[in-house]
Amino acid sequence: MTATPTTGAARRTRLTLAGLAALTLALTACGGESLEENESGGSDGSGDKGSVTVGGASFTEATLMAELYAGVLEEAGYSVSITNVDSRELYEPELENGGIDVVPEYAATLAEFLNTDVNGPDAEPVASADVEPTVAALRELAEPRGLTVLDAGDAAIQNAFAVTEEFATENDLSTLTDLGELGEPIRLAAGEDCPQRPFCEPGLENTYGIDITEIVPLGVGTVQSKQAVERGEAELALVSTTDAVLEDFGLVTLEDDQNLQQADNLVPVLNTDSLGEEQDAIAALKELTATLTTDELREMTRAVVSEREKAEDVAHAYLVERGLVSE
Repeated sequence: MTATPTTGAARRTRLTLAGLAALTLALTACGGESLEENESGGSDGSGDKGSVTVGGASFTEATLMAELYAGVLEEAGYSVSITNVDSRELYEPELENGGIDVVPEYAATLAEFLNTDVNGPDAEPVASADVEPTVAALRELAEPRGLTVLDAGDAAIQNAFAVTEEFATENDLSTLTDLGELGEPIRLAAGEDCPQRPFCEPGLENTYGIDITEIVPLGVGTVQSKQAVERGEAELALVSTTDAVLEDFGLVTLEDDQNLQQADNLVPVLNTDSLGEEQDAIAALKELTATLTTDELREMTRAVVSEREKAEDVAHAYLVERGLVSE
């Protein structure tokens, strides 16, 4: 377990790391009380119940989710740190070994990530557009790895793909099928891991016949990715269904008319040994999951990206408004 501060959100520790070696060093070089070592009560965010590390990816929505998790866990009496990294390949092994205790995950994407790891790159997909069987398949893959998957909520973040409104109009594009039928080479602004993600480059090529000739590695839904498309440095950007500022860059999404994207509902995934028996933590995460909606997450994203508010402040305001934490 990592060392963490003993005060609330204003003093929360955040680690943003680019490599597995750096992540491992950061998680193992510091001590601190674990949940097992500190079992005294307390629900004021003072850390009396022990320390918890929330992990996840580094794009805006994932950062917001990490802050939301941290807020409700602090309210439940835990001391919390946040570790954001660039990809699932970095944080998922740390979740398994307990360096990270909980991650806000995406049901279908994690299910296929684990499916590929267990059954190989040509494994038959286990995720679908139906959230319940997708979560069931995820649990079957996750539990042998020491992971506990809680219930998924209604809020979902799925991949979406955006072009300039001008490009769409000139080429009469409204769907990804239209883009594939256009037959032009496409540069895609996305994360570096897009070529390995079944719902990213492989899916665009196999499902839609889109000729992806280059990945411009600027991240998922980042300002830089959107600007690359706006400036003509890429034709397509990987964004998300909660992106609320596309029009600020003159972008529109193309409909996923062949249902490439699956049930990526948000779901808490815990390290079973470190957090799986912590009923107060589980109750807090379940209540948040049951409360949060996609529209609410979209509006929080707008506040961070467009209005330049801090993710921590936006998350805290939401939690207070919804009665999930005190002032």
